[in-house]
Amino acid sequence: MKLLLFLIVCAAALGVSLSCSSSQGVTPLAGPVTSAGGKDSGSAPAPANPFPVIHVFVALCDNVNQGIVPVSASLGNGDNPATNLYWGAAFGVKTFFSKSKDWELVSEKQNPSPAILARLIFKQKRADVFMVADAYRGKEISQAIWDFLEASSGKPGEQLSFTKAGRQTTFNSGGSSDLVAYVGHDGLMDFTLQSTPKARDNRKRQAIILACVSQKYFAKPLERTGAVPLVWTTGLMAPEAYILSAAIEGWLKKETDEEVRIRAAKAYNSYQNCGLKAASNLFATGW
Repeated sequence: MKLLLFLIVCAAALGVSLSCSSSQGVTPLAGPVTSAGGKDSGSAPAPANPFPVIHVFVALCDNVNQGIVPVSASLGNGDNPATNLYWGAAFGVKTFFSKSKDWELVSEKQNPSPAILARLIFKQKRADVFMVADAYRGKEISQAIWDFLEASSGKPGEQLSFTKAGRQTTFNSGGSSDLVAYVGHDGLMDFTLQSTPKARDNRKRQAIILACVSQKYFAKPLERTGAVPLVWTTGLMAPEAYILSAAIEGWLKKETDEEVRIRAAKAYNSYQNCGLKAASNLFATGW
């Protein structure tokens, strides 16, 4: 039933993507949006971190401002991360990783920018590996996608710090990350970016895009950034955090891109019971 709901949501988005009315709260993007975090550093390269960093951009599900068939009021409130489908729900990024045996929540900040309602920092329990997760207001989905693409291109992000057990840890987000991910509705079904970021350096960051038919809609803008798609999708799907968790686990173990793709497919089948063949066909890697 849960899978059917998501298929309906994504299918509806495909159907209305070119004709969303203002009553849906979706309008074409008139031009490039600005970075929601940090200052624009021109063409300066993003500084490298001494350990792996992952940056996840989550566009909160929004019944009003996204071209989707509405879910329940609480799941689809794009201004309330606590109950949102992609953040506070059982398989949302915050809830799922907070309960993970492999990750520890070490920092939480509310409203780090006008577009971002919450920012979390997770640390892997076995090593110095950090994951930043940003929850964007549902109506700021274009900003979330833009910031994801800018990080993919190598634009410097913010310097983040937290203190735990008397030890301060500092690292850089955004384009300093080794792996960047987008989670949420495929907003590129609803609007077109009139310009997209281009690669700022020669680093080959890897990208995960958990949104319906992301391979089709994100291919051109992602290629321009210079990032390499580690996991993206060929069809309609539920962009839930167990997929992200499985892919990250394989990536940290330095598995091949194909092995990471298979991990994502197995995780999806485990939760959705859609059949491993169907799940495998849903996820792709590389160009």
